[in-house]
Amino acid sequence: MTSLRPQPRPDNLKPVEVYTPSPESQALALFYGRLEQDLQTRGLLRVDGGAVDTPYDAEDLSEAFQALAFYDEYGDASASGTGRLARWTGPVVMQAVFGPSVSAEQRIKDKALLSAYATRLSRLTGHRITTGARGNFTVLFAGLDDADFVRARVQRLLPNMSEADLALFATPPRQFYCLVTAGGPAADPLRYSRGVALIRAEQPPLMREACIHEELAQGLGLRNDSQRARPSIFNDDDEFARLTSHDEKLLAMLYDARLNPGMSIEEALPLIPTLAAEQMGLTPDPDAGASPASPAF
Repeated sequence: MTSLRPQPRPDNLKPVEVYTPSPESQALALFYGRLEQDLQTRGLLRVDGGAVDTPYDAEDLSEAFQALAFYDEYGDASASGTGRLARWTGPVVMQAVFGPSVSAEQRIKDKALLSAYATRLSRLTGHRITTGARGNFTVLFAGLDDADFVRARVQRLLPNMSEADLALFATPPRQFYCLVTAGGPAADPLRYSRGVALIRAEQPPLMREACIHEELAQGLGLRNDSQRARPSIFNDDDEFARLTSHDEKLLAMLYDARLNPGMSIEEALPLIPTLAAEQMGLTPDPDAGASPASPAF
């Protein structure tokens, strides 16, 4: 017969620690909350994917692809890979990793969002992109108070990362809402095999989702931003929060079998108008040419 008498509490039980954000983290969350509200008030962070006010044609798509797929957002003219295409060649497995400050409830939401987006990216590119407990594309959801955790994790994943870049991941300035880096082995860096993204945990829901959309798509190989890209998330004006129809076509072009990692922009130029025309549902003009893009977009 089971006794219903209360059992004594074990002496070795440790009290449950409840995370309390630091004043700095609370201030950052307040800043991002006000920023999101301000952006939306100004008609930014759109979620419509592009409408009648943002028309584009095959030529626009071609020019945007050149700017986004062949140049690095923070690179310079002498940087390795500048003017050459980069993308993943093997399956991509996106792994969500959370800093200690991220609540269990938020982790469930982030995992669901990441899984749905990975499925969408796979469909658009025709490339195998999934989520899993072990992956080669790590997506870190972490806050300001998780700096030591982020530094240790990134250093383990990317042991050759410079101290300056490591510090940027661990303690980014507040204007850096999110970060991503991707690459391959030293002998073939444009054939991506490892990626790491940071999504700052203090952000409100829409900014958080915008970071996931932009950084993970950039981590697939659309690694630049350009003012010529519209409607697009690959533009520093924050007009769109989610992947647009324009961006979907760019990703499909990037993973077209007629292009290859390491291909120079000069080698790709004869193909780009054809790819853009096909994405627009047009019959390609065999006499069409593409104008070289400048890295200074």
